[in-house]
Amino acid sequence: MYIHDSLHVPVLIEEVLRALQPQAGGVYVDGNLGLGGHAGAILTAGGPDCRLIGFDWDADAQQRAQQNLACFGDQVLFVRENFAGLQDELFKRDIAAVDGLLLDLGLSSLHLDESGRGFSFRRDEPLDMRMDTRQQVTAADILSSASEEELADIFYLYGEERQARPIARAIVQQRLQEPLRTTKELALLVEKTIPRRFHPKKIHAATKVFQGLRIAVNGELDNLVKVLADGAGMLRPGGRFCVITFHSLEDRLVKRAFRDNPVLRPLTSKPVVAAAEEVARNPRSRSAKMRVAEKVGE
Repeated sequence: MYIHDSLHVPVLIEEVLRALQPQAGGVYVDGNLGLGGHAGAILTAGGPDCRLIGFDWDADAQQRAQQNLACFGDQVLFVRENFAGLQDELFKRDIAAVDGLLLDLGLSSLHLDESGRGFSFRRDEPLDMRMDTRQQVTAADILSSASEEELADIFYLYGEERQARPIARAIVQQRLQEPLRTTKELALLVEKTIPRRFHPKKIHAATKVFQGLRIAVNGELDNLVKVLADGAGMLRPGGRFCVITFHSLEDRLVKRAFRDNPVLRPLTSKPVVAAAEEVARNPRSRSAKMRVAEKVGE
């Protein structure tokens, strides 16, 4: 019997199942497998003849997902790659088309609470931020080598941080003395640099800087653009494409891709959001937005 990992509660799970409509004999892709929460629900709904290919480039997350989904046996195929390589990886395995594709673009509690890679400033950890530790460039590397203009662009374009320029300037000045190496050092510098009157009310002053830096380290937006284009081509006619985003940059990319791709028919004029009951149970779901599109017949 499948029971999802208590460390990470998957968001919008009922809405995902209604959108994907898992069927017996169906083949589905979870592009952000995480700890396997959505995948387990999809496989349970689809029954014993349902198959799922789970992508995750984080080795720790994949290992935990393999444990959590062990009850499904060979119904699950695990792929340790980013979803940007979805098309190539499916073709390698002689999978020409799938019935549904899910992307949950949020961070799991594993990343925030257990990874030790500096995704959050709630703990003092090394500024790593790599989802895939096979990559070479860390967050600390970017902070120590990027120009002031490059840093400002990262914080403004990826983090939507309005104080991007003074923050970038402060980082460059700081590294003349000693480079930033830990999350606490970066968070304190940002907090000190942003004038108190401009501190956001509901989030920490460094939240957007951390978001922008994480996106830059992992090439997240470029990867999303690629899978939005390739994923549509991998769906069978009538197959569903579901994407859950957690900030406006991602949501805009998904909205535009679904609208502009002639083989897709958007099924959500506005994004699906969590009901009040789910937000009360899982505050992380508050910022989740899901868009769904269907592959039109060929």
